[in-house]
Amino acid sequence: MKSINCIGADFGASNGRIFVGRFDGTVLELCEVHRFENNPVRLGKSLYWDFLYLFNNLKIGIYKAKKQFGTIDSIGVDTWGVDYGLVDKYGNLISNPYHYRDLRTKSAIEEVGNIIPLNQLYNTTGIQFMNFNTIFQLYIDYKTRPEIMKNASSLLFIPDLFAYFLTGEKVNEYTIASTSQLLDAHKRTWSFEIIEKLGFEKDLFNDIIYPGNTLGKLSKEIQEELEIENIPVIAVGSHDTASAVAAAPFSDGKQTVYLSCGTWSLMGVELDSPLINEKTFEKNFTNEGGVENKIRFLKNITGLWIIQQLKSAWSKKFEEVSYNLISELAQKSDVDYAIDPDSQEFLAPVDIISEIKNFCKAHFEKEPQTLGDIAKAAYNGIVKKYQNTVEEIEKLTGLKISAINMVGGGIRDKYFCELTAKFTKRDVVAGPVEATVLGNILMQLIALGEIKNLQEGRELLKKSVQFEYYKGR
Repeated sequence: MKSINCIGADFGASNGRIFVGRFDGTVLELCEVHRFENNPVRLGKSLYWDFLYLFNNLKIGIYKAKKQFGTIDSIGVDTWGVDYGLVDKYGNLISNPYHYRDLRTKSAIEEVGNIIPLNQLYNTTGIQFMNFNTIFQLYIDYKTRPEIMKNASSLLFIPDLFAYFLTGEKVNEYTIASTSQLLDAHKRTWSFEIIEKLGFEKDLFNDIIYPGNTLGKLSKEIQEELEIENIPVIAVGSHDTASAVAAAPFSDGKQTVYLSCGTWSLMGVELDSPLINEKTFEKNFTNEGGVENKIRFLKNITGLWIIQQLKSAWSKKFEEVSYNLISELAQKSDVDYAIDPDSQEFLAPVDIISEIKNFCKAHFEKEPQTLGDIAKAAYNGIVKKYQNTVEEIEKLTGLKISAINMVGGGIRDKYFCELTAKFTKRDVVAGPVEATVLGNILMQLIALGEIKNLQEGRELLKKSVQFEYYKGR
């Protein structure tokens, strides 16, 4: 059969990648055609995403894919969660989207809690409380940017925004909308009760589209600019974690949690329905939408963001270092204490080196000095969170977890995988590295009728991807 060529566009918090997935009926092959940095821009006191730069790179990637492979059968876009752009009634983007690490929302949880009790909010949405969730960003927008909100006609999450400027269609994809804390987790649609109580305009929110459906086709302007035919844009799991989990084939015969590890770490299990009760509220677990109507019951954990920031800071202050060197030095360190990666000082640190040192001095009366010791305290903190989270998942779900399926860029660090197995005392199956893109492309293949369902897609990945195994006991 003729190969099917699907463009998988994956925008992470630190870089963007455009791949073509080639499916010949037996094996799925990934080909990278374009990669670029995704750096936030600080303007005054605020932090923004450079959306025009990102959209331009999406177009460059599509153009390169067309030139390299000739025929393109579909496109799917996924990004990080919660952030959004506002579009006016004429279809114009009103301003660059805020970055979720902008500090304007630091008091928003408390303020919203004074309007809607937090337990009531959780009972409806099932979403973990993080002060950058869409609900809190939008609350602050109405409070501090009333003139902009008067002109806003539509709220589009970042992947929805890309899709809109590709096709002209305004929709909100289910998995990305579920990160907003404005969706009813049980009904899987907007909670207009919450929206109205907070004074948000109902018309801002668009129809929900579910993964595996065609969102629209490329506009005439995009076709002419990129010299490409009128191909479909597919609604994939447009929240990158939803796509990553879709590509987690899990361990045969074992009860497995998924662990998507990159800038953020997201650990959890797939459920058929939300798990919302006093205990999950107390432990701050989230119930996000998954593909094929699944619920991703998980916890967000600050992940390799800490190591990324450490690499950047050390290279600026002292000497250029690589991720491999940081990992090697940490492995040689005998530091046995750990930072709390989710502590507030690590959300948007100006100087991550000083923050780690100060945290260790305050909590352990020890101050790491070398790069290896600083990194080891960070690594220990991340995997200790994994250990605690696995144990919490067992208690909350009643499942007995025996293995962890790690996916994402973090698994390139073998020491990190070994440390995860050691701390959690669970076997680790590492792969695929490019889980997000693969999950994105699997949903396109389902929409195109090339594979039946996600189960068949996961079996396809077992034949297409190499995995590594780490013993936890």
